[in-house]
Amino acid sequence: MEENNHKGPANEFRPRQNRGRQPKFNIYWIYAVILAGLVAANMFSGKGGGSREISWTKMEEYISAGYIRQATCISNKNEVELIVRKEALKEVFGQDVRQNNPPTLTVKVPSADEFNSYVSQIRKEKGLDMEVVYKDGSNLLVNLLVNLGPFILLILIWVFFMRRMSGGAGGGTGGGNIFSVGKSQARLFDKGSSNRVTFKDVAGLAEAKQEVEEIVSFLKNPAKYTELGGKIPKGALLVGPPGTGKTLLAKAVAGEADVPFFSMSGSDFVEMFVGVGASRVRDLFRQAKEKAPCIIFIDEIDAVGRARGKNPNMGANDERENTLNQLLTEMDGFGTNSGVIILAATNRADILDKALLRAGRFDRQITVDLPDLNERKEIFDVHLAPLKLDDSINSEFMAKQTPGFSGADIANVCNEAALIAARKNKKAVQKQDFLDAVDRIVGGLEKKNKIMTAEERRAIAVHEAGHATLGWLLEYAHPLIKVTIVPRGKALGAAWYLPEERQLTTLEQMLDELCSTLGGRAAEELFLGRISTGALNDLERVSKQAYAIIAYYGMGESLRNVSYYDSTGAGEYSFQKPFSEKTAEQIDKEVKELIDVQYERAKKILLENADGHRRLADRLVEREVIFADDLEDIFGKRRWTSRTEELFQENQRLGQAENLSAAISTESARTAGEKSGQPENPMPESDPGQEVPKE
Repeated sequence: MEENNHKGPANEFRPRQNRGRQPKFNIYWIYAVILAGLVAANMFSGKGGGSREISWTKMEEYISAGYIRQATCISNKNEVELIVRKEALKEVFGQDVRQNNPPTLTVKVPSADEFNSYVSQIRKEKGLDMEVVYKDGSNLLVNLLVNLGPFILLILIWVFFMRRMSGGAGGGTGGGNIFSVGKSQARLFDKGSSNRVTFKDVAGLAEAKQEVEEIVSFLKNPAKYTELGGKIPKGALLVGPPGTGKTLLAKAVAGEADVPFFSMSGSDFVEMFVGVGASRVRDLFRQAKEKAPCIIFIDEIDAVGRARGKNPNMGANDERENTLNQLLTEMDGFGTNSGVIILAATNRADILDKALLRAGRFDRQITVDLPDLNERKEIFDVHLAPLKLDDSINSEFMAKQTPGFSGADIANVCNEAALIAARKNKKAVQKQDFLDAVDRIVGGLEKKNKIMTAEERRAIAVHEAGHATLGWLLEYAHPLIKVTIVPRGKALGAAWYLPEERQLTTLEQMLDELCSTLGGRAAEELFLGRISTGALNDLERVSKQAYAIIAYYGMGESLRNVSYYDSTGAGEYSFQKPFSEKTAEQIDKEVKELIDVQYERAKKILLENADGHRRLADRLVEREVIFADDLEDIFGKRRWTSRTEELFQENQRLGQAENLSAAISTESARTAGEKSGQPENPMPESDPGQEVPKE
């Protein structure tokens, strides 16, 4: 039965190859013929008889005999053209001359003045009525440019616009001219092609791979499912954060199934011309049916699959909606797409049209989430393989230090570590290079040469020591690993933490995080007597988290168990809030009270531990970088130990975490907060002490 499924496309494919060897019509041939015709017309548009060169003596003979009707002296060429009278053609040229278009005679003269003297003399002697004309000669190349320039310019402009209208020269499968503007731009990776990606090349993603393996199994052995009356899903939608491997997983499906694979982006459908998107959808599915069984992969499908009626341009352009309507019809309409499976990827599934997500189009939504500890270890194993490593490298150790990292982040860490090792002229990549790479990616490049006064260094040290003190003394604050006052990127100082990978976050945990984040501003006010702009990033994160607690999670005093978060994105372009102005004032009031309470709490804890804070700030000014051991030396052993800290301490006991600076500044709220629908906060959990330009 498998042979029958492949027989049709295979038989159709052979004559296509034979036809492909025949020369194809190209519109540029027409341009070449037109250009050649213009050149020929210009070259032969002159005197059809041509010209014959004679000597000065012959010229004197013909002029004296009265054979010449007109003499044209070309002064800049020292040349004279002679036109013979019709009655004297036989005497000059003989019997083989054309009466209607006789040739001209050309004579080289010493100069125009000498020819003029000769003509004046001969007129006096013999009284000839020969007409004499003086002019400058023209260049053939200049003539060509003048005569053909406008035509060439028009042709070039035409070609330019045709190439732009068709999406580039030879772009996709549609060629590079106006006649292929409605053709599909998909790239075809035919079966048996080299450099195939398989599931072995995809580390982690065990659950996602299990979902798509059924698609591969059906394409390899369809009888296993059809005998029981089952049908393979028509489409699968890969959903997940950026960098988690959605596109790589789709390539692996094509490599494992060994079938033709059409790949294109959602933006390839959208053009400036009305109807082009729908035409490309039709052409894509037509090609796919001819190659069936095959896979169509549409990356970033949200570019064309946005929910209809939510155009921010308020209906000014409905080309995207027309394209989506055609896509919906092709995926599940009256026509049949037997053997054509659609894979798509997006990180914005909430804005997709509901008709696109229904069963029969995308039957499955496969979540490709951020990797957990074991999956990060597998990903590190893949990316560490091509590197020359030192014996100190341990993929399990690196996986424990990178919670919240995606597969793309881990690949970037490995590459950055190799570059750092090469910069230091090392023969192999060492553990410290990886730790430096994490710091480089998270916090930015160190700027040790940045000019700062002693007063500024002290202020930054007091600020960072405030974060470190509260992070050490609060129960639910993230474990602090490293504090530095060395500028990185836009930050004047930073505190690195190792967030715990939680699945749920309680109110107490969020309040402790708020209090710890406010520790820098509180320390400035208490111990310096003034506040600075260095807390900009802290205040931004605190405000977002406080509004999420009140407006999204329903944890306020008067607005308890009420959430105004819209997970569907329906109100993205709405002019109205989901609550009244009175409720907005109430939310603002509760947020202000919540932040004030945690700010006073931070000041109280810092006052109770003022001596320890001062010693910590002094040590920061002296060393510029301190670690968890320094905090334990000043404040004693931390009373609360999280699971993350236990892993960290275990690594220290094993001798694997000496001078650990792998501080992870990704938000630990990637856990419960974001999984429950909170908008992702891109700000790192390090305290950047961001510098703000002074007014």
